Amino acid sequence: MRLTHHLFSILFFCGAAVLAVIAAQFSVTLIEQSSEIGVRTALDDRDMGWAEVEANGLTVALSGTAPTEADRFAAISATGTIVDAARVIDDMRVAAAAALAPPRFSAEILRNDAGLSIIGLIPASTDRETLIQDMRRASGSTTVSDLIETADFAVPDGWSDAMSFAVNVLGDLPRAKISVETGHVLIKAITDSADEKTALERKLNRTAPPGLRLSLNIAAPRPVITPFTLRFAKDADGARFDVCSADTDAAAKRILAAAEAAGLAAGTECTVGMGVPSPTWSEAVETAIAALNDIGAGTITFSDADITLVAAEGTEDSVFDLVIGELEAALPPVFALYAKLPETPDPSQGPPEFTATLSPEGLVQLRGRLSDDNLRVLAESYARAAFGSRDVYMAARIAPDLPSDWSVRVLTGIEALAQLSNGYVSVTPDNVQVNGNTGNEHARSEIASLLADKLGEAQSFALDIVYQEALDPIVALPEPEECIAQIAGIQEGSKIAFEPGNATINASALDAMDAIAEVLKNCGPIRLEIQGHTDSQGREIMNQNLSQARAQSVLNELRARRVLTATYGAKGYGESTPIADNGTEEGREANRRIEFVLLRPPSSAIEPETTLEGTAASPNASGEETTTQEGADE
Repeated sequence: MRLTHHLFSILFFCGAAVLAVIAAQFSVTLIEQSSEIGVRTALDDRDMGWAEVEANGLTVALSGTAPTEADRFAAISATGTIVDAARVIDDMRVAAAAALAPPRFSAEILRNDAGLSIIGLIPASTDRETLIQDMRRASGSTTVSDLIETADFAVPDGWSDAMSFAVNVLGDLPRAKISVETGHVLIKAITDSADEKTALERKLNRTAPPGLRLSLNIAAPRPVITPFTLRFAKDADGARFDVCSADTDAAAKRILAAAEAAGLAAGTECTVGMGVPSPTWSEAVETAIAALNDIGAGTITFSDADITLVAAEGTEDSVFDLVIGELEAALPPVFALYAKLPETPDPSQGPPEFTATLSPEGLVQLRGRLSDDNLRVLAESYARAAFGSRDVYMAARIAPDLPSDWSVRVLTGIEALAQLSNGYVSVTPDNVQVNGNTGNEHARSEIASLLADKLGEAQSFALDIVYQEALDPIVALPEPEECIAQIAGIQEGSKIAFEPGNATINASALDAMDAIAEVLKNCGPIRLEIQGHTDSQGREIMNQNLSQARAQSVLNELRARRVLTATYGAKGYGESTPIADNGTEEGREANRRIEFVLLRPPSSAIEPETTLEGTAASPNASGEETTTQEGADE
């Protein structure tokens, strides 16, 4: 009986233990399922479907590949809102980060009177010390502020050319900001005159490497006029300005209106510049022109605040005295007037005279009277320095009793003649006459200012100077588009042909090369790319090399004909840019060609327009304007 009791107790406790184990296992399974479902729901709500969840007892394991480290951390945080963070096991991986994109390299170079500075981001492979030394050498500046940063990435194509060009032109840009980017240079600068601006733009465009996009923003402030000169003449031929200067646009309009009231034809311009001697300049000029008109004929000359009015011969004394008296009373206080009524010369006696003549061929003859041997030597030396030692013929004689200022008048006349393309100067005691032709639009004003400054007040001079575009070295140059059109005409009649399979120009195309060379010699330094193209027959790399060799061959032929090719480049495009179907012989022949292309920055590109025989100017892959000219057979 006692044994049975003990056995029953043992069986009871064993059964209870089994039931406890079963209940525990059920509870763990329930906890795992609820934890897994809860975490999965939390991750799905946050669009984290990439994460895998596995509950194991009281722990929750997260696996999968997180897009970023931030996403991995966000998955752990979301799981922590469902279960204790201590129960979370992180088995997640993070996707490999994509390769960093190279930075945008750029630099700004600033130059002014205080020195030179450079700021920006450049490739780490750049020799920094050499770059700064090159900048010092090019600019002549000892002070260079180095504010550049570097990044260790490959040097992009076009960066080295852009930076080298920016450094090399520093010597021509004393006041400028140069912005350098890969394949592009933007220059903002200030020049002292419009002529200097034009010359600088031409030089920069000429020296820029082919393929570099160059943008120019060059300003030319108002010129400084010294002395501040104006000369108005009225005679039997009408009224005219030999030189007109004003300090503002409003003053120029007032002066021109007064001159038109005195008989000046409309359309004349007045130079607006700095250096005016008085804010009442326009008022004084208006008053003086009106006075000259009342007299009837003569000249009125302003040199700063000095005014010289010379009436025409034969003017009545009473009229002259009345007008001059009213003019003296009406002029602003700062201006000084000298008025002269010439005496009628005695026709039986000729005045002493010195003449200098410049022929269109550049030959100079000096004739007439000089005061002494010293002036003779000085005048001849001055002329030889201005015109060339072999081009001067001296035939002047020594004469006594010449005016004391004769030497000044003679040398000033020679200096004035040096500003003409051809003409002559006549010097007499009462007048200096300058006649001739010039290719400088501003020559008349410059010579008038010169004579007014050197001869002084109360001295009379006359100008008859004609501007001719044919003598202007800038205007006479054809536009780049005209040059390309002429080359197009040549290639339409005779293509540039090559020997089959190589880069040797066929003998039949040599006449065409001669004609193209003559055109380019007259076009000046235009930025030009000679492009070679082939059809698609053969291997691509062979076509590429052949097109490059042919383009270079054309460039070499131009050099052999003494064409200045510093602004030209040669580039082969192989079979990459066909203009016709390579499936036909006619198409393949059209695709085998040489093109002459004007290189332009995108900001200056113009709309496509129809060229010879309907061929349109079309942009190439870089956005530059091109004019396609067909080449010749393989």
